[in-house]
Amino acid sequence: MKQYWKYVKPYLSAFILAPILILSEVVGDVLQPKFMTLIVDNGVVKNDIRYIVTMGGIMVLTALVAMACGIGCMYFSSKAAMSFSAGVREDVFSTIQKFSFNNIDKFSTGSLVTRLTNDITQIQNLVMLGLRIALRAPGMLIGSIIMAVMINPQLAGIVALTIPVLAFALYIIIKNAYPRFQKMQVKMDDINSGIQENLTNVRVIKSFVRQNHEEEKFANANTSLMTATLKALRIAILTMPIMMLAMNITTIAVIWYGGNKVVAGTLTVAELIAFTTYITQILMSLMMLSMVILNGARAAASSKRILEVLNEDVDISDSKESMNKNYKVTKGKIQFNNVSFKYSKESEDNILEDISFTVDPGQTIGIIGATGSAKSSLVQLIPRLYDVTYGEVLVDDVNVKNYMVQNLRNGVSMVLQKNTLFSGTIMDNLKWGDENCSEEEVIEAAKSAQADDFIKGFTDGYNTDLGQGGINLSGGQRQRLCIARAMLKKPRILILDDSTSAVDTATESKIRLILKTSLKDTTKIIIAQRITSVMDADKIIIIDEGKIVGIGTHDELIINSEEYQEIYYSQKEKEVAAE
Repeated sequence: MKQYWKYVKPYLSAFILAPILILSEVVGDVLQPKFMTLIVDNGVVKNDIRYIVTMGGIMVLTALVAMACGIGCMYFSSKAAMSFSAGVREDVFSTIQKFSFNNIDKFSTGSLVTRLTNDITQIQNLVMLGLRIALRAPGMLIGSIIMAVMINPQLAGIVALTIPVLAFALYIIIKNAYPRFQKMQVKMDDINSGIQENLTNVRVIKSFVRQNHEEEKFANANTSLMTATLKALRIAILTMPIMMLAMNITTIAVIWYGGNKVVAGTLTVAELIAFTTYITQILMSLMMLSMVILNGARAAASSKRILEVLNEDVDISDSKESMNKNYKVTKGKIQFNNVSFKYSKESEDNILEDISFTVDPGQTIGIIGATGSAKSSLVQLIPRLYDVTYGEVLVDDVNVKNYMVQNLRNGVSMVLQKNTLFSGTIMDNLKWGDENCSEEEVIEAAKSAQADDFIKGFTDGYNTDLGQGGINLSGGQRQRLCIARAMLKKPRILILDDSTSAVDTATESKIRLILKTSLKDTTKIIIAQRITSVMDADKIIIIDEGKIVGIGTHDELIINSEEYQEIYYSQKEKEVAAE
């Protein structure tokens, strides 16, 4: 609860006023049966019209005040709950933005979506319910018990027997409900992941005519969620019948026992009616408490999942030294010193093993190797998307861990293997590279990336809406926009991770020429499958199973490296065969 205090504090007045108002309403509700008893015994029986009118007026006024307090409680509880959940949601989202790739790998996208939406909504509902009922129910319970004892202590003893039985039944129900609610939220993760994957890849599904397969997968996930939900609610459903059974039995016992007292003359009819009303209020209070507790069990399962995100140890963050030194990337020199890396500390084998090389400012470095040889993992260590396990990575002779993360990444521009664009216009997407750049600078970057021609081919040009993820563009078009976006950032280090694989060789050649001339002072690292993409590089690094097996220029490697020769001649053979 300490972690949630920061979300309560800014709206403390609403969190205080709502309970005060609901307790005021409770006082009014508890007094109503007493007023009714007084009117019957002192007004109706004695035919005192003046007393009836006076007490009736007090009764109506009390009801109006109670109603006003109830409305006020509804307003402040809603304000408190909505503000609370907005704060939690903002913090969870902000925490996810700070995650390293390693942190993100621990959660599925669907799970994070569920935690940001459904799980936070469950806590929001509990806060709202708690402010409206958590005090109302016990207040009504205590007030009604006191009034019932004041009317007749012997009759009140019947209720004393009922409450422990109901409390034990609720304990058993909640104990079994909590793990079921947890399982239900996990199933919701699965269905959200499935929906996201399906909608993102809908064109692939259609092209392979796999709609039936996907429908079956969704049906299975949906059925699984339905089953888990029913199992959870089946327990919760028991609450109402148990409470109603207890209420009916108690009411019958009170009427039977109280009726005998009325006949004996030790209890008036008005007192019996009032007592019956208090018994109803007591049992209704228990029912409301059970509802709060059940919602609390579900919210507790959701809270655990939210705190897993908030308490996740972000393994890449700014150190005190980085904040004091405030280093910035100014040259673009890169150095790997005996670097080894694995995604998880628990893993036995390293993904990268004893990597050492140096890149001078302005140089162009090519990295080639078989699929799965950890080329992408290597370059992701430079902007600290992951941290090294052993050794060190230096940029401008400073360990990357000693940079503020924002400063380091501001100096490095990276085009990832997956070409990701966002909803909005082409102009909006390109300005990710520099939100303050002019339209002329955007167009110049697009020309450099060989994207200007196809952009102008659209009716709306740079104001063309891309749709979600740029789904209405070809792979080559997306790659060129991503390259333009990266170039617009004017970085000291530019990393292209297989970023021209979807463009033709002529276009790729033009892009390489622009990189060489327009960004001659920028250090460039190019990961490629085609040797032609890196032949002109100042240095080529060959990676095989996470190790450097060759390093040098094209001319040096074609003579000295068997691995390079094998790749080069196999690609040459394919080119000849294609011709």
